Amino acid sequence: MPLRLSKIVVVAALALLISLVALGNITDYGTNFAFVRHVLAMDTIFPDSGIHYRAITSPLLQHGAYVLIIAVQVATAALCWAGVWRMWRRRHTPAALFQRSKGLAVMGLSTGLSLWLVGFMAIGGEWFGMWMSSQWNGIETSFRFVALLLGALIYLGQREAESE
Repeated sequence: MPLRLSKIVVVAALALLISLVALGNITDYGTNFAFVRHVLAMDTIFPDSGIHYRAITSPLLQHGAYVLIIAVQVATAALCWAGVWRMWRRRHTPAALFQRSKGLAVMGLSTGLSLWLVGFMAIGGEWFGMWMSSQWNGIETSFRFVALLLGALIYLGQREAESE
């Protein structure tokens, strides 16, 4: 039982963290939008870089990208919270049933992993050259999310013994 409770707590902690990130992006839209705008506009990367042609300067597209980011964060948090609830309800069941209860949490963690690894590190970091910006660089923060989410996925994926 302690291992199952530990897994539930880990997913709940990440659900809380991602919920707070999404809430911050919604309630402080303008401040956090500035980050997305600058990354997409590529206005703070090395001036002599040869990738400036990739820049997106359309405010409509920039807002669309930011709304998509927020939507994925909300979906990630919702899936994780639903996973927590499902695992909590099955914490006393046989190991096979508890294992099957992890599906929503796995989907939530995977969605978040995709957002921060693909969205921020690959697309933002590499395609839009975010790594070149000293002011608007979210690579370290993204890496922390990727490490946390991947670690949680690995931990959650471990099967419990029937005696658990």
